[in-house]
Amino acid sequence: MTLRAAAVRRKPVADLIADSDHGTLKRSLGLGQLTMLSIGATLGSGIFVVLGEAVPVAGPAVVLSFVLAGITALFSALSYAELAGMIPVSGSSYSYAYATLGELVAWVCGWCLVLEYGVSVASVAVGWGQYLNELLRLTFGFAIPDAFSQPPGSGGIVNVPAIVVVLLAMFLLLSGAKESARANAIMVVIKVGTLVLFCAIAFSAVRAANFTPFLPLGLAGLSAGAAKLFFSYIGFDAASTAGEEAKNPQRDLPRAILLSLAIVTVLYCLVAVAAVGALPWQDFDGQEAALSHVLGAVSDNPLWAGLLAVGAIVAISSVVLTVLYGQTRILFSMSRDGLVPASLSKVDPKTGTPRINTLVVSGFVATLAAFIPLGKLADATSIGTLFAFGLVNVAVLLLRKRQPEAPRSFRVPFSPVTPILGVLCCGYMMLSLDGETWIVFAGWMALGLLIYFGYSMRRSRLIVDSPVRSHNS
Repeated sequence: MTLRAAAVRRKPVADLIADSDHGTLKRSLGLGQLTMLSIGATLGSGIFVVLGEAVPVAGPAVVLSFVLAGITALFSALSYAELAGMIPVSGSSYSYAYATLGELVAWVCGWCLVLEYGVSVASVAVGWGQYLNELLRLTFGFAIPDAFSQPPGSGGIVNVPAIVVVLLAMFLLLSGAKESARANAIMVVIKVGTLVLFCAIAFSAVRAANFTPFLPLGLAGLSAGAAKLFFSYIGFDAASTAGEEAKNPQRDLPRAILLSLAIVTVLYCLVAVAAVGALPWQDFDGQEAALSHVLGAVSDNPLWAGLLAVGAIVAISSVVLTVLYGQTRILFSMSRDGLVPASLSKVDPKTGTPRINTLVVSGFVATLAAFIPLGKLADATSIGTLFAFGLVNVAVLLLRKRQPEAPRSFRVPFSPVTPILGVLCCGYMMLSLDGETWIVFAGWMALGLLIYFGYSMRRSRLIVDSPVRSHNS
């Protein structure tokens, strides 16, 4: 087989679905749990952690930055909803690309998802440690020394709290998907309540003068803020990684994806208005625990800041749990297709979870969280996610052309305009990121291609199982 033929071979939708139908994962998640899964993976990382980095870039217009990032996410969410209902498997956009764009692009997409899920878990774990220190300062008057609560490059040696939260999530995931979903639902209720409490307090201190000038850094600042904040929308697609554990995936996956995005966007905008209205935007510079800083500035009662810190710790724990879950399921699908080692798709017969997969991913994420600063992780995650989301929009266009009569439980409205806008928005947001982020992304892609051509291409199940299937569908 030629290199080109290997790169463009596709896995038919029917084969993807057949693999999931004969899979070993347990179908135990309903609409409520799937929606909570996506909210759990999304709500927390941006609003509790990255907001402090976005406000100095965008000023009060950070509110519009959230809207712009949300619109970009919406276009892709609509495409995810269509494909999740049509191809209800665990591979998310990796599997969608495999069915439409070929194996090489699917591998690149999967490699970007490793960046999206694995690295984003590490970055929010870094934020967990920051809020833990905030709580310790408010409650006991001391904090974990920087040497053991910050990564190298940020004044520390190793980020121990980040390692701890990843390991806690790992042990919960190993107990089973249903048990993890229950724990996540409790954490989601707590963090939504925490953000509502923040809004109630901060809105009492809002001053109109804090919104002037609204665009101090111009439209460039607005788009740069949106590019940073897009990180906060990562996770709405988490429900699509549960395609093989959903009770009724064709009906529930599209609903869960869109419902979770709507809830999260409304909360983000409310919190952003309250935060920048209560405190001058210049005061956010260097504030990693931004919402606690706002409450500390507008209220003399340390109880509020303490409660917010508790809520943030719970919120970020939920993100770590659910995004780590998504990463393991994507690698599960890639392993089943032969592109990564087969051990990553072996399922424990008692718990129904990919045990080795979970251990490997957790170890990788804990190492990143312990030694890499937050800002670098967040930006690298955003560019990988935007690339993967762009491919999902392209996949919708191709499947509409190739299989127009295939059953779809949800259809993207105003296609092909909506998916095309999704591609353009993702491209625009990628171009808004700085050159250093692009260099990191290029290096990550180069490493991924070396692995594909050196290992994955020759071990693909499309060759091993049936040479006939290795040709284009």
